[in-house]
Amino acid sequence: MTAVLLALGASLAWGVADFVGPWQGRALGTLRVMFWAQAGGLIAIGLVVAVHHKGPPGWGVLWAVAAAVSGTAGLYAYYRGMAVGAMAVVAPIAGVSAVVPVAFGIATGDRPSFLQLAGIPLAILGVGLASQEHQEGRDKRLAAGVGLALLAAIGYGFYFPPMHAAGAVDPFWSSFVFRIVAAIVVSAAVLRSRPPLAISKPKLLIVLGVGAGDTLGNILFAGAAGRGLVSVTSVLASLYPLVTVGLAALVLHERVALIQQLGVALTLTGVVLISV
Repeated sequence: MTAVLLALGASLAWGVADFVGPWQGRALGTLRVMFWAQAGGLIAIGLVVAVHHKGPPGWGVLWAVAAAVSGTAGLYAYYRGMAVGAMAVVAPIAGVSAVVPVAFGIATGDRPSFLQLAGIPLAILGVGLASQEHQEGRDKRLAAGVGLALLAAIGYGFYFPPMHAAGAVDPFWSSFVFRIVAAIVVSAAVLRSRPPLAISKPKLLIVLGVGAGDTLGNILFAGAAGRGLVSVTSVLASLYPLVTVGLAALVLHERVALIQQLGVALTLTGVVLISV
């Protein structure tokens, strides 16, 4: 039960952060928001590690390096997808990342339930419907942001197995290693692109909070890793689109086509079934 609660807590923290961050990114720019969010996350986990006052218990925490590279690439694609497309469409598609840890779990000996196996094709079907832009005549095209959302799903999906392995060793140090590597990756992208980084104080506090929220999600997921199977904790943590979609509906009043609404519903249902 503890693993379930921790994984669901991670999902809640990520869901809020993945709404507020891309929302701010639409106006401020993806790299600017990601840069300051990484700063906020690094400060938060740095304070936690300092208070924890223990060194890393083993080299296994370095699995977080691979998780950081994959997860940060997925996060960038997610932010960019949110910038050009509807959150209510992009978030559920990114949530199909749950398929990766389920497949990994099967390959390493986990046995998913019938509902989990049913949820995978349901989620994939939902992605197909949610991806369809409004059509006139026989013209068909992907909805804005769908390609980026699929890239985000891949990046997020391959975050889970290595972060699960690192978190099983130590949740705090694995989260610290993750944040250091993620900050380096984002800083390298900033140095290459040189976007404007100046930001007003009120916005800065919000974006720093986004990074702290994302880090909280990392810690909670890493904590769940030591108490549950990767195929269970990862998919429960993948329920964050429910939070993001709900906030997008309440705050932004987003509207999507009826066929896309059906696709979003099927995708979310599939993600929930995968989590059973």
